[in-house]
Amino acid sequence: MPERPEIVCICGSMRFTDDMRAVSQSLTLAGVIVLMPAEIDVPITDDQKAALGELHLRRIDVADRVVVVNRGEHFGESTMREIAYARAAGKPVTFASPAWGSL
Repeated sequence: MPERPEIVCICGSMRFTDDMRAVSQSLTLAGVIVLMPAEIDVPITDDQKAALGELHLRRIDVADRVVVVNRGEHFGESTMREIAYARAAGKPVTFASPAWGSL
């Protein structure tokens, strides 16, 4: 195992939470530190939503790379912003789905 495990930030629509969990599990079992969006199951304000979005960008800051989880559907505004942010920061961005079997 390397001196410091790789850190991966998972991005994607919260509609794919189950897929994100599956990708997180696979990466974790492979020895990767996984950062992903928090699952909030209560109503939140617009200010809280904005703050959570900024917090997720900080996750991207500390990650070595980003894995975007989706099912080949159109990316939402938040996910597009996260992809652009990661690329601007020089982070490798890959796309995955448990159904594809690729991470």
